[in-house]
Amino acid sequence: AIVADLARPDTIDALVAQTAASLGGVDILVNNSGGPPAKPAVAIKPDELKAQFEIMVASLIGVTNHFLPGMRQRRWGRILTVVSSGVLQPIPNLALSNTLRLSLVGWSKTLAAEVAADGVTVNLLMPGRIQTERVDEIDQVAAKVAGKSVDEIVAESKSIIPAGRYGTIEEFGAVATFLASVPAAYVTGTIMRIDGGYVRS
Repeated sequence: AIVADLARPDTIDALVAQTAASLGGVDILVNNSGGPPAKPAVAIKPDELKAQFEIMVASLIGVTNHFLPGMRQRRWGRILTVVSSGVLQPIPNLALSNTLRLSLVGWSKTLAAEVAADGVTVNLLMPGRIQTERVDEIDQVAAKVAGKSVDEIVAESKSIIPAGRYGTIEEFGAVATFLASVPAAYVTGTIMRIDGGYVRS
């Protein structure tokens, strides 16, 4: 493993250099950043938005731009970027995430069209409620805001998911594995939902 901090550009440069040295190139790139602080849209401050943009958007684009030429030269590559159900159906109190992850959708869709003929696919993974520490954190914040227990918030969340439960990491991984595979060569520019039917549109 090579450790890097997306908030520190110098460590990203080291990540890219070490990865190139140890692997020679990258065929499958999964872009995923941590979530920003939970807050409503009216509470977003410009400086905070800029800082989170650098971490959640600019850093991922920068890493991709480094490894993309090798994929195009080899005429095979898979780029997956993890977003959130908030890009299609905004999540209350996650205004920063809703805003910034949408910019990754625009970038991915544009890039997909530019590199498809080179054998490189570019897709988005859109998880809904997958049981992770981040979802636990979101539920805790929602409980505090609503003055309810975490169990009540979880029950409410599950009640609006047609599958009636949170997804598992393994279920999310299975979809990512397909998109990174050879049989998925004709799937590009898509937003692949893993949300138990949560987003209805």
